[in-house]
Amino acid sequence: MNPDQPLHVAALDVRWRDLDAFNHVNNSSYLTYLEEARLQWLGQVPGPWFDEHAMPVMAASQLNYRRPIAWPAKLQVQLFRERMGNSSLTIAHRVVDAEHPEQLYCDGNVVMVWMDPTGGKPVPLPEAIRRALD
Repeated sequence: MNPDQPLHVAALDVRWRDLDAFNHVNNSSYLTYLEEARLQWLGQVPGPWFDEHAMPVMAASQLNYRRPIAWPAKLQVQLFRERMGNSSLTIAHRVVDAEHPEQLYCDGNVVMVWMDPTGGKPVPLPEAIRRALD
């Protein structure tokens, strides 16, 4: 897979409830946008990507806030493969204006680790995820 080509691009609208007292998107809402984009991508992965012995959890997140987002706004959340490990996947992200994609609001990455929920130990990435990243 070309690392410059997104895994997924999610189109999201900024909601009024996403704003804080300064009338721009609250920092915590960015994590919700990223979660929504990841779930959209995972929903398109052919084959099972979780079961009772392998489920993804977020192990780390890095968000670089580049400029505030005001309401109303239409966003694109772009996801990219950054690194694939044995049990982890680092997904880079960019949050941009949908009409002006050169306007960057946020970038960074999240690390997802597939874990066995019964024992809390990491497990290998599901084959469906590996195939989706090739």
